[in-house]
Amino acid sequence: MRDEVLPNADPRVALPIGERQYHIGLGPGELAEYILLPGDPDRTARIATRLDTIELERRHREFASVTGAYRGTRVSVVSTGIGTDNVEITVAEILAITERPTFVRVGSCGTLQPEVALGDLIVSTGSVRLEATTSFFVHDGYPAVADYEAVLALIEAADRLGHRTHVGMTATAPGFFGAQGRPIPQLPIRYPDLAEDMARQRVMNFEMEASALFVLATLARCRAGVVCAVYAQRTTGAFIEGEAKDKAEAACVETGLEALLILAAMDRQKRAAGTDRWRPSLWNRT
Repeated sequence: MRDEVLPNADPRVALPIGERQYHIGLGPGELAEYILLPGDPDRTARIATRLDTIELERRHREFASVTGAYRGTRVSVVSTGIGTDNVEITVAEILAITERPTFVRVGSCGTLQPEVALGDLIVSTGSVRLEATTSFFVHDGYPAVADYEAVLALIEAADRLGHRTHVGMTATAPGFFGAQGRPIPQLPIRYPDLAEDMARQRVMNFEMEASALFVLATLARCRAGVVCAVYAQRTTGAFIEGEAKDKAEAACVETGLEALLILAAMDRQKRAAGTDRWRPSLWNRT
């Protein structure tokens, strides 16, 4: 047991000795500028098989990471585990060892709208903050909004790859069962009509991480986008399984990776134009 104290350390923050982050187990230089954030740590390994080269692989608890090259662009993958509390840990530690990274979450969700089919993709433009994690950072009325460049990149990526995709508002819940209005025989729930209420407000889907990513990325002046594969259709009770589930996950992952390449291209176009904001005319000039 060591009682060393970091120079100028804030005593309210529990920091490890050195620069390697306590939960994700990564240090400066080990992450790329463009980062995919799956929830499932096992998904990191599946994404890694798509990379052309791998320079780093690490896993600590539910945080599985890989950094490598994808079609000429250096990218990283860091799993967050489930929930906004885990996203807070992941994003905070990534920000400590990078400079303004770009985040794209690739996840799964349940849709609330009848026109959305199992296996479709949903790109989030923003998220209803049903969770409490972000309330420790911002006012309760603060919106959780996706970065417009990330939204455009995800839409373009899905179109290039031919994946059926919907775009709209997400609701981020702090749990899977009662927190999404699912009945639990052994337990009472406060909001049994939550799914119906969200659907009437044109919310596209439930998931459990997006709002924290959007809020924290906005505060850090980073880009963040979210694309989720639809695993559940809440209007019918249908749930995806087997080969269809694998296909949906693959569509989501390849869309996220393609979006990172598009965002990297956007960045090159912005640098060439001497601007910090991408606009469609920059793409048309290439």
